[in-house]
Amino acid sequence: MWRTDPCYSSYGVNGSLCSILIYLSEIESWCPVLQGRTVSPAVSDQAVVRDSLEGLYPSLENRVQFQWIHQRIKSMGEIWVEAGRSLSAKHNLTERKAKQILVHPGALTQESGLKIAETAFSGGPLGELVQWSDLLSTLHILGHHVHLSASIPDLKDYLGIKTGGCPPHHSKVEADLIYTDIIGFKQFQTVLQTSWIKYRCMIRVLDSFGTEPDFNHAAWAKEHNLKSPFGGLNLIPAQFYTMFPHTPDNTFLGFVVQHQLNSEETEQLESTKRKNQALVYGKSATFWKGKEAFLDIIHNYLEVHGTVDDSAPIPGYVKNHGIIKGTEVQTLLRQSKVFVGLSFPYEGPAPLEALANGCVFLNPRLHPPQSSLNSEFFKGKPNVRELTSQHPYVEAIGEPYVWMVDMHNKTDVERALTAILNQSIEPYLPYEFTCEGMLQRVNILIEKQDFCSSTGGWPLLSALQVVRAEDGTSCKQACQTAGLICEPEVSDRLVVLPAYNTTSKHCLFQSDPLLFSCVRSHKSLIRICPCRDYIKDQIALCRECI
Repeated sequence: MWRTDPCYSSYGVNGSLCSILIYLSEIESWCPVLQGRTVSPAVSDQAVVRDSLEGLYPSLENRVQFQWIHQRIKSMGEIWVEAGRSLSAKHNLTERKAKQILVHPGALTQESGLKIAETAFSGGPLGELVQWSDLLSTLHILGHHVHLSASIPDLKDYLGIKTGGCPPHHSKVEADLIYTDIIGFKQFQTVLQTSWIKYRCMIRVLDSFGTEPDFNHAAWAKEHNLKSPFGGLNLIPAQFYTMFPHTPDNTFLGFVVQHQLNSEETEQLESTKRKNQALVYGKSATFWKGKEAFLDIIHNYLEVHGTVDDSAPIPGYVKNHGIIKGTEVQTLLRQSKVFVGLSFPYEGPAPLEALANGCVFLNPRLHPPQSSLNSEFFKGKPNVRELTSQHPYVEAIGEPYVWMVDMHNKTDVERALTAILNQSIEPYLPYEFTCEGMLQRVNILIEKQDFCSSTGGWPLLSALQVVRAEDGTSCKQACQTAGLICEPEVSDRLVVLPAYNTTSKHCLFQSDPLLFSCVRSHKSLIRICPCRDYIKDQIALCRECI
């Protein structure tokens, strides 16, 4: 059998008595373990904050899908460990159960055909990779048992679906939680067929731009012609985990802005002084196209630098550094006064990195606002959220850190540049985008957010503050005006309902919990909104949540 079934050779069986005994004692447990060989220690039930990321590396090494992720995690190791110590000193992190957590990034599997991991070192998109890196680091530091799947065969192994003569490479995981993405979710459904329902409440879907309730609800989306290849999953909207806090209907997972350097890099930067220079946000030549007039204005005030592929046709005055490592980008940011947005890519991590390194971000307004209704980029995405600028999250941070500009209005651009050159800012980073902030947030989500029990109970009902919206105003807007945030979980699971119809003078109630939406409104309905308070710079958590 070891000759005819390739799964045995994958465990090291080569026909020798020694290899067969090792297999029969360590993989299938028929024989005693040979003298001098060890088996994996028993898994602890207690979650203890770890002081190293070393235990995470074996599952990342020698797998092309995780090469970039592995590099990022290693480069931030010291910072994660320190953040774990700091959070432990502030909050009681004992008495937590170590959960079995299955992580399956579907978009990174070969089966997805997307090649995100393969293009990561040559200017490809990094947003998803950043988020997966930081989630894995967080789960490991918090003391949970992480099982990382990189392919459909991996997934079958972890789910205990036997496909060959010998047992799976990984023992079956009795998962408490499953993190995946929309592609991974569909792979789950394909692999498990109808039995995926058993895992439904454990699933958390990383979804960069968010999924709104009416797109998520399959029957409603079909009836109202809300077509999207990523919609219709029929999950509770809070099971979608976003990169930024776009909509309160989804859960804000976030990521970490890499701005802290290790001791050696800090020493190298001590001699770095801020110069009269601007760094352009754009790794691809396509981002630069048609932006010459805008860049010419900036060039009149500042020396212009770029980090774009050498083959890109960019203005001759740009000092191009090519595609470089993250730490080198940080060095450039610490030397520069302005980080220049070109209106695309939307909502990436880089503008926050600029602010964290004391560099102002020039944030282009979008005319008209971009959404899935008018933008090729957002077409098919399961939401109609409108972007009024390249980066709405930092738009809310505002001056003196972020300056809004109309790229096609010379006066507007010059006004911003003059003001920026007459000011100096300290580095600024919201707590929710630090290692410690992410550890705090994810720990509470793991401990408190529960979609498997009917009672739920988090956030606490005592956090509920009911707000009456004006006609045609969404609950997101109404709560925001009151200094609060819309919270679907404290709505008694009741798209614009519950509400009061001003024409018929009727109260209207929501019969389907999946359809409650914080972001929808109707011109003839006064919405009754469930709101809650939140911690400044940690919007995912209410004050009594910690």
